Amino acid sequence: MNKTNRNIGVSWRLLRLSLTALITGALSVIALGQGSESASDVLAQGAGTTIIEGGTGSPNFTPVLTKVAFHAEKNGGVVSGDFECLALAPAVGTGAGSGSFTVNAMYVTGTISSAVVNDHTVTLSGTATITGLGAGTQVPFTFVTRRGGPGTAAVLTTTGSPRLVFKEILLEGSFHVPSH
Repeated sequence: MNKTNRNIGVSWRLLRLSLTALITGALSVIALGQGSESASDVLAQGAGTTIIEGGTGSPNFTPVLTKVAFHAEKNGGVVSGDFECLALAPAVGTGAGSGSFTVNAMYVTGTISSAVVNDHTVTLSGTATITGLGAGTQVPFTFVTRRGGPGTAAVLTTTGSPRLVFKEILLEGSFHVPSH
């Protein structure tokens, strides 16, 4: 093969590689563009252990720990998500066993239908099935928190009968609220 034919062969290979790269890149951009139209936008998510300020309240002030987890997303303008909160209390208020959180005082399992994000604070709303304290089905609830780790405050309000408000402080875990 002479030098001219070799140069033409190399040029064709480079052209073919360049076209392949260009087409692959274009297809990737198109696929990413299509994916972003149907992708969910995460509004808030988190999980952790909290302590309820004041516990069960006056006059006993029994401590209450909760295990909370949530996620909310928006897809096509529709907000959806789930909320879980298990409240645990000790079987006895003082003495031996008072530090063992084994009693299921309340369980809230709900569906999120609204999320309002303001800076790094989110207000999640929906309906829940609640067992224990405040038991009921289709009970409206709101959960308000902000982005952060241990020390982050949150408030869970259930508006069944009775209306219950739980001010909580995150001990372990983290809450993520991207700014929108």
